[in-house]
Amino acid sequence: MRRRPPAMPSLDHMEKRAGKNQQSRLCLLASIAAFFWFLLLYFHFVVLRGSNADDFSLFHPISVTTKSINRHHTDSLLTSISRPTTTSRPATNSHNAPKVSVNANTHIAEANPVTTSRPTSSGHDESEDYPFMRALRTRENKNDPCGGKYIYVHDLPPRFNDDMLRECRSLSLWTNMCKFTSNSGLGPPLENVEGVFSNTGWYATNQFAVDVIFGNRMKQYKCLTNDSSLAAAIFVPFYAGFDIARYLWGYNISTRDAASLDLVDWLLKRPEWSIMGGKDHFLVAGRITWDFRRLSDAESDWGNKLLFLPAAKNMSMLVVESSPWNANDFAIPYPTYFHPAKDADVFIWQDRMRKLERKWLFCFAGAPRPGNPKSIRGQIIDQCKDSRACKLLECDFGESKCHSPSSIMQMFQSSLFCLQPQGDSYTRRSAFDSMLAGCIPVFFHPGSAYTQYTWHLPKNYSKYSVFIPEDDIRKKNVSIEQRLSQISPEQVKIMREEVINLIPGLIYADPRSKLETLNDAFDVAVQAVIDKVTKLRRDLVEGHHDDNFIEELSWKYALLDKWERGVGPHEWDPFFSKPKGGNADSNGSSSEVAKNSWKNEQREQS
Repeated sequence: MRRRPPAMPSLDHMEKRAGKNQQSRLCLLASIAAFFWFLLLYFHFVVLRGSNADDFSLFHPISVTTKSINRHHTDSLLTSISRPTTTSRPATNSHNAPKVSVNANTHIAEANPVTTSRPTSSGHDESEDYPFMRALRTRENKNDPCGGKYIYVHDLPPRFNDDMLRECRSLSLWTNMCKFTSNSGLGPPLENVEGVFSNTGWYATNQFAVDVIFGNRMKQYKCLTNDSSLAAAIFVPFYAGFDIARYLWGYNISTRDAASLDLVDWLLKRPEWSIMGGKDHFLVAGRITWDFRRLSDAESDWGNKLLFLPAAKNMSMLVVESSPWNANDFAIPYPTYFHPAKDADVFIWQDRMRKLERKWLFCFAGAPRPGNPKSIRGQIIDQCKDSRACKLLECDFGESKCHSPSSIMQMFQSSLFCLQPQGDSYTRRSAFDSMLAGCIPVFFHPGSAYTQYTWHLPKNYSKYSVFIPEDDIRKKNVSIEQRLSQISPEQVKIMREEVINLIPGLIYADPRSKLETLNDAFDVAVQAVIDKVTKLRRDLVEGHHDDNFIEELSWKYALLDKWERGVGPHEWDPFFSKPKGGNADSNGSSSEVAKNSWKNEQREQS
């Protein structure tokens, strides 16, 4: 029997089936697309939400003006930094950890400290929105000896520090700095042939070696941390002084600025920077501030512009001489020849300085400045020559006892008062050498010490020094011998004891060791930076701010008591009357001041 072929579906039926299949496929594709967008939005808003805030601030760093806590005002960061929307912190790992060599006594923080939350009535503690709250809370942990003292050290590429030491012959045009960078920056040991020094701890230290001395002391700091979220402050081990010293003579501004611009670019890419826009960062330069404050891009202008870079204005820069009109630099002592390895070395030296018989009423070591009509050095030298109570060491080209550490210290140790007029700039290393010898310094300009070393010297300058205004010498209104002779022996003894008690905080201990009970100049400076950053953070949390800070009057803020508000007239206003349109000091433009300082350095090496 013949089989009938199956009936073919009608055209209408086939079209209906095709329509249903097409609708099913469309529904499936729509469902997949919706699921994809749901996953994408979930990943964006939930997973990436915490890191987005940091990424934004990382590529858009905040630029604010530094205002010192020690100059008693609240930072404008209060109004410049907005609260982040999350409590995110930059992650730390072995790659970000600072590569520092430490001794057995150094405490490297890794574990999380115990913290407590303080919610508001709404159940959310707004202060916890600040990413530095974990660092602030370490101060509350009484079981942590480093609570509130942790320092995080950036692991900079070696071109910013170690490479400079390997090329030490290029660090100065006139001086072979290789010998001065030896012994962790202390220089070669001094032999105690004339019995002026102690038997140990004395070195021929260059006055501009603070970069490497401070950096090596930081390696011995007892509270280093690899976790930047614990840090009370962040150290940038850039040898800024050594960097500029290489290129000041005969190099264009592009070469002079290169390392500074490279450093800023490197820092801006770090997550640690984004936490406070660099306001918790600090670095050290062992030169005067004028070497880093080039006012223009003219090739003939002096120095580099490190301290005028927007990012650098956020950091604190420690220099041996600061500007009275700027708020992002802070003065720390010049290095002396004494670098004790233990507390006993300091105590023995102090006792020795107390017992010395001092046959000279006053002394002076220095050279005249005939090219500077405002200098009073010529008058000081004349008065010393005319007095039987004065010991003089004249310094000039050629061989001079003025260049001998032994001769200088011997003169200071045999004098009651040591005259310390301005050098080519406000300050001079000699002031610290004289106080190390227990000699009472005599200053003629407040910028030589009183408005400079506010972290290291008492606010009441009359306790440890004598002040004679420059104009009194210039106009011959005062006899230095007569003025000093009027101070009673009892008062001289009290003042000398004050100077001797200051010695520990004015010297830099041997970086290869650590003093146990005494705080040296390094310890004082680091604690001052920590206090500055801590107060800034607390002001941010508590909403305190001061919109009336005047940076051009920065020198006054360090002299005010904490309860004083506003900046009124001051007895030293005439000394700091800034010429209009310039960043000059009383001796002339900053450029000329810095150039003269380098000429003096050349003189000392000739």
